[in-house]
Amino acid sequence: MKVLPVYFSFLLIFLNASIKAQDQSLIRGKVVEIQTEEALPGANVYWEGNPQQGVVTDIDGSFTINAPVLPAKLVISFIGFEMSVRSISPKDKDKILSFYLKPEDFSLEEVVISGRASDQNIKSLEMGKSVIPIETIRNIPALFGEVDLLRSLQLLPGVQTAGEGTTGLFVRGGSADQNLVQIDGAPIYNPSHFFGFFSVFNPDALDGVEFYKGNIPANLGGRISSVIDVSLKEGNYQKVKGEGGIGTISSRLTMDGPLFSDRSSFSISARRTYADVFLRLSNDENLRNNSLYFYDLSGKFTFKLGDKDKLSLSSYYGSDYLGLSRQFGFGWANWINSLNWTRTINEKTYFDLNAYYSRYRYEVNFNDPDIGFDWDNVLSETGIRGQWSYIPDNKSSMSWGFHSQLYQFAPVALNPSPGSNIEPIATNPRNGLQHNFFFSAVTDISSRIRAEGGLRWGLYNQIGRGKVFVYEDGIPSPEANIVDSLSFNRLDNIQFYQGLEPRLSLRYLIKEDLSFKASYNRNFQYVQVASNSSAGLPIDRWIPAGAYIPPIRGDQYSIGFFKNLRDNIWELSLEGYYKDFRNLVDLRQGASILFTDNVETELLIGDGYAYGLEFLLRKNVGKTTGWLSYTYSRVWWNIAGISGDQKFNPRFDRPHDVTLVLNHEFSKRWSANLTFVYTTGQAVTFPIGSYELDNQRLPLYGEQRNADRFPDYHRMDASVTWRNVDKGRKWRGSWNLSIYNLYGRKNPFSYQFTDIINDEINFDVSSGQEIVSRRPGVVKTYLFTFLPAITYNFEF
Repeated sequence: MKVLPVYFSFLLIFLNASIKAQDQSLIRGKVVEIQTEEALPGANVYWEGNPQQGVVTDIDGSFTINAPVLPAKLVISFIGFEMSVRSISPKDKDKILSFYLKPEDFSLEEVVISGRASDQNIKSLEMGKSVIPIETIRNIPALFGEVDLLRSLQLLPGVQTAGEGTTGLFVRGGSADQNLVQIDGAPIYNPSHFFGFFSVFNPDALDGVEFYKGNIPANLGGRISSVIDVSLKEGNYQKVKGEGGIGTISSRLTMDGPLFSDRSSFSISARRTYADVFLRLSNDENLRNNSLYFYDLSGKFTFKLGDKDKLSLSSYYGSDYLGLSRQFGFGWANWINSLNWTRTINEKTYFDLNAYYSRYRYEVNFNDPDIGFDWDNVLSETGIRGQWSYIPDNKSSMSWGFHSQLYQFAPVALNPSPGSNIEPIATNPRNGLQHNFFFSAVTDISSRIRAEGGLRWGLYNQIGRGKVFVYEDGIPSPEANIVDSLSFNRLDNIQFYQGLEPRLSLRYLIKEDLSFKASYNRNFQYVQVASNSSAGLPIDRWIPAGAYIPPIRGDQYSIGFFKNLRDNIWELSLEGYYKDFRNLVDLRQGASILFTDNVETELLIGDGYAYGLEFLLRKNVGKTTGWLSYTYSRVWWNIAGISGDQKFNPRFDRPHDVTLVLNHEFSKRWSANLTFVYTTGQAVTFPIGSYELDNQRLPLYGEQRNADRFPDYHRMDASVTWRNVDKGRKWRGSWNLSIYNLYGRKNPFSYQFTDIINDEINFDVSSGQEIVSRRPGVVKTYLFTFLPAITYNFEF
């Protein structure tokens, strides 16, 4: 009965939006930069003499504005570009108009963080959403000089990292697998290279990034914590251009331009490390035989089929490989394909169709005559999404559609090498079929109140081929006897779940520069990771919901105050949230899940909750820009069978998080960037004692989970950039010098509880050296201290 007010409010919004759907003429268009045809988000669009009733272009540079009596003059303005004034006639109403802005001849003496309207944070319904300009990401100091999208997101309030050097994200108390990461609408299941040190995103290939940590739109779903929606860059239609960089451990190159004519374009990017090249130069033969690299390729091809249709095809392939002395090999790869079609049905109705295929594969091989093996696994998702949008006027809009997904999790297989003594292992496949239907409506209830209601309905089936084990007393556990097994043929229904996911958000404009917002979101997640690591590993096992594993449910309540200062130069926000988790999954103590066919016996299911308060102060205009954020947050899980049946903190519970990001433009050529992060140490379980077994001292752990903590984590990074700003040259370059961990803080990566022999932490017992002392000790491992890197970036 508690959800009835939500549905009632949603119905009121829908009726209000429908009443306001008047037969009013609209003008649609797109604003781009004249040379590159790159979209200009945040440009102002208004009719001459009436700037107060204008609109702002979205992330794609597109806009829709009510038309007065035509002909009339439309004004387009954007900071750093010459103003465009164009006469619009009645015949333009059924077209998508293009507006080309020319950069101003002089260079600005200040920096503007663009990509959004100056007061969008006040007047929009958005809560917990960040649109991050690619240029901002490029300016942030990076590990090894590798600009990284996911590492940049870690600097936002409410987002925490899995640990030193990793790109895993924990968003508002959620685990890493509760984030949906997608490229042009296609999900990616392992968005990292180099065991999590870098993300799969080449910044030169990206057009935009939208990050939702609250108030997730109804057309997006499938994860309960966040959505990271990444768009690949569309090539320009006028001339071929390129950009790239040569860095400390990798190089990259991007080319884009017209394909067959000025109505089609391409954009192709490539990146590769060369760590393996340096290994071959080593005098050590063992090092020369090692392999260590990653690479990725991406491409986007776009075709304008007419004034009303555009088709784009995107593809991404990324691969990692680690080989040790030709005896051990470990590799993984992502392959993603996406097809997008957009059509303007009429001046008020639009249609978008997205079809995709995403595959993730990992393989481990060990070459040994006695115990050699090959171990591999493949999982994939195939989907199609259709969405209709109806925009009757500037104050109301509606959208509806569907999203169908097919999950295919191939059997985990361990195949012994010829002559190996290892027994083969193979599990049963697991498949899922999910259909989603969604609807949302936005309307201005009054001049101060704007509201949005949405509803997503998910229908999920675990389907065959597959096998379900029947346990004694019907409860799976390591001790329970298997009394029977049920086999299912292809496409047979094994288990069915469904869930309604309402969304509701409200904005109340207290003053022109101050607003209050509130939102509610419910999401279901039908696939999740069962892993012993919180950071995320390439061999993590994804598991779909099934007979013994229900989907996770997450409910989030958010409120916030948003204030702009000094004519929108400064942004100030305070957001609070509470999240309720149901059907969370964690592993039993000592669980082994990689090769088991009845993984449900190793899992325990329970509930949890999280809450937090996020403060953000951001400066958008001037020679110095950046932000300061502070987050206080807590997360608790309560799962029977873990921590003495008492609530406990997962490893990513970090109450305090402080971030400072600064960018300063000294001149047209020189700029500097600084970041500082401080977080409470991650929650861990330290041993409470030790015991001896077979002449070895082993740690003894208590019942309470994660009752201890690492020391607090803090780090400062800095970078300096020199640019060649001569616009007359075809080749323009810049140098970037970055320093990771500027003051050499030894942040712990791990602790090992072991015996210290002869006061040496790496003492070799087999060396034959006399043992004169032995004492229990703790060995701390840290990854990086002072780490400089240099990168040369270029454009042509």
